[in-house]
Amino acid sequence: MSTRVPWPPFGFDELSPEEKVDCVQSLWDCMAAADDRVPVPEWHKEVIRQRLADPDASPREWDQVRDRIARDLHRPKPNA
Repeated sequence: MSTRVPWPPFGFDELSPEEKVDCVQSLWDCMAAADDRVPVPEWHKEVIRQRLADPDASPREWDQVRDRIARDLHRPKPNA
């Protein structure tokens, strides 16, 4: 049975932005250390299977990803 933790946790709002980032990083590190206990939704697995089946479908190199993001940011938005 899981216990609901109040959000934000007590005292979180009083932290500086840097302390908040440190707090979130610590939470992530804790979760990553127990990755075998973190459930992976089936749809995540399906996306990975699709991407592995067609490696050319999405860029894997940082330069390609950065260029695609830059193009998307400069593309006119619909109804703008």
